[in-house]
Amino acid sequence: MPPVSAYAPHGVIPAVLLPFDNDLSIDETSFRKHLRDVSATPGISAITVNAHSTEVASCTFDEQRRVLDIARDEVGERIRIVNGIWADGSLEAARIARMATQGGASALLVFPPGPFTLGQSQEMALAHFRRIADATDLPLIVFQYPLATGQGYPKDTLLRLCHEVPSIRAIKDWIGDVPHHEWHIRTLQNLPRPVNVLTTHSSWLFASLTLGCNGLLSGSGSVIPDLHAQLFHAVQTDNLAEARRLNDRIEPLARCFYADPWIDMHNRMKEALVLLGRLPRAVVRPPLVKLGNAEIALVRQALAESGLLEERANSSAA
Repeated sequence: MPPVSAYAPHGVIPAVLLPFDNDLSIDETSFRKHLRDVSATPGISAITVNAHSTEVASCTFDEQRRVLDIARDEVGERIRIVNGIWADGSLEAARIARMATQGGASALLVFPPGPFTLGQSQEMALAHFRRIADATDLPLIVFQYPLATGQGYPKDTLLRLCHEVPSIRAIKDWIGDVPHHEWHIRTLQNLPRPVNVLTTHSSWLFASLTLGCNGLLSGSGSVIPDLHAQLFHAVQTDNLAEARRLNDRIEPLARCFYADPWIDMHNRMKEALVLLGRLPRAVVRPPLVKLGNAEIALVRQALAESGLLEERANSSAA
């Protein structure tokens, strides 16, 4: 691997799930298996932990450190690990950055502070990222939220961040607006110090990738990392027919996973992995609640439409 400081996050980066036991403690055995399964996928470039998909908002600092330790121990020798920074305050964000640096992460995914829902200024955003950058030499990924949330960074703010914080090497783009998304791609990836756009528009991934993203970072990669890697490769090589075929398989899952309420997206992904025999149970931490039978049936239907249940049956029969 090249030096961490030279690393610019790119390519297909699944965000893994975090299994829990019935008592809501971390199921380390299942987590290790899940890490092995996802990281063995040909064509992915890294994995992400301590993010939305691992229900980071419900995890303590010590649990986040344990999650990273397990990931490093299980797959860190063969694949890079991106660690999320979920914190409402900049001091805690810097503390997590130092922990992740010591824990062997290759890059940090910086979530926007919750208080920004009440309003932000460029100076606030810059102060937050500078404090994190001062705490670590790891490359940073800016998580770009929709502007309507108050947590997204306007164009001028994002450009200042990229110009004034040299360790920003990528954004995880969830802007939710096609022309604005294309502006990110055309502008950021062509800066004198390029900043890669990693799409997380997973409900319209094919369309997003065709605009020229240099990668994708998505929780649905915890279920279909192979389809994501194949789709990214097909788009990158201008194989439109193959990309359309793959998108036809992905679309039923995207429609299911990203239905309202969005907060249940990773809940649905856990149920999918249970139905595929890859997780023993689909336990989530409050305030999330387990899906009802009717919605689990919809997950099963989406898996059938995508061909994944047939693949599992064929694999079991082999």
